[in-house]
Amino acid sequence: MLDFVKKLDADGILVKIDRPVSVEYEMASIIKKLQDRPILFTKPVLKSGEHSKYPVIANLCPTRQLLCKALDIDEKNLLFKVSDAINNPSKPTIVKENYEEIDTDLSRLPILTHFEKDGGPYMSASVVIANDPKYGINCSFHRMMVIGKDKLAARILPRHFSQYIDRGLKEFAICIGMEPNVLLASAISVGAGQSELEISNTLKMTKTVDINGHVVPCSDIVMIAELTGETHDEGPFVDLTETYDIVRKQPVIKIKKIFIRKDAVYHTILPSGLEHKILMGVPKEPVIFNEVNKVCRCKNVYITPGGCSWLHAVVAIKNTKADDGKQAIEAAFRGHKSLKHVIVVDEDINIFDPNEIEWAIATRFQADKDLVIKKNERGSSLDPSADPKTRKTTKLGMDCTIPFDKDAQHFVKVKAPLEDKISIRDYVEIID
Repeated sequence: MLDFVKKLDADGILVKIDRPVSVEYEMASIIKKLQDRPILFTKPVLKSGEHSKYPVIANLCPTRQLLCKALDIDEKNLLFKVSDAINNPSKPTIVKENYEEIDTDLSRLPILTHFEKDGGPYMSASVVIANDPKYGINCSFHRMMVIGKDKLAARILPRHFSQYIDRGLKEFAICIGMEPNVLLASAISVGAGQSELEISNTLKMTKTVDINGHVVPCSDIVMIAELTGETHDEGPFVDLTETYDIVRKQPVIKIKKIFIRKDAVYHTILPSGLEHKILMGVPKEPVIFNEVNKVCRCKNVYITPGGCSWLHAVVAIKNTKADDGKQAIEAAFRGHKSLKHVIVVDEDINIFDPNEIEWAIATRFQADKDLVIKKNERGSSLDPSADPKTRKTTKLGMDCTIPFDKDAQHFVKVKAPLEDKISIRDYVEIID
């Protein structure tokens, strides 16, 4: 991670804050004010009032532009790069790294308390690296609330990590401070037996290290942990929707060992912030893309930050049949089960521009025939408007493609004759 931080600094993108900043509320408030800029806090102040030995990095990849910068790719290729990495994983290299073992006292680390009603300090950029004899290595994000000197309450959903636990997993690693390609890969949901580290390596060369018998991505902080068999209240916690998630009984984790790399930086992700949304939304775009491609030609997918980077998607297609738009809507819902609203547009619409999306709705959509409503569907647990017990919701799709029974030329936005040929800088001085 340090290499990318240095690159951001050299390019003048990194914001450095050299004055003391408390990890309790103050740091999170600053991160929220500067959500689209990477920030390095050089003098974190712990809850005890002492200064932490470890700087804090936040907003490491809060925008698509910065994520693509980290991956060394053009922004327009992001979806296709992620899709290729999922379909063509490759084995990472094992290297040697020097780590120092430190005391397991979590209060010595600059773990943030983000919001007023939080259940406690939260490790928000923590990735569990678990190994199963049959399925191999699995990497997954889990928010972890500090409940003691060496204990955490972790939110564990019924996915691969929980399956590994059911199969007898005892000990695992928790990593903090990884390269953005590892973070992105760890947020991707793939089938059991497909390693996220191999996806990461196709995104960008990934180095791994063996620490205490665990093969993990090179990380600034590596914790060796185990489940205690107990449960504890976890939460409240502000999730993607910028609202508080409910409190649940969740498994308790005991930290057995902590290893720190030289010049370690502690990475935090602001809950519900732009970086949180990027890492949640981007991995779902190729899943929707692949599903839509089964029914028509999909050109691009964007899970929008305004839709919490989880509940709303815009899908661009090459419309060749009268029902392509509605077929794409159904496919998008199949691809991302938590999706609540989807808008399908033609390939001439820039799906990353909300004004163009609204224009397509205004000029190409008729509610009496282009609206798809799906009642009593299973939705997302993150949606506060869904039924709190069953999570049932009503889903909505809008087919905003050019209607087949009309003359297409009447639906094309007219450009100025030389719009794409002239440079305005040849006529006026532009101040960037």
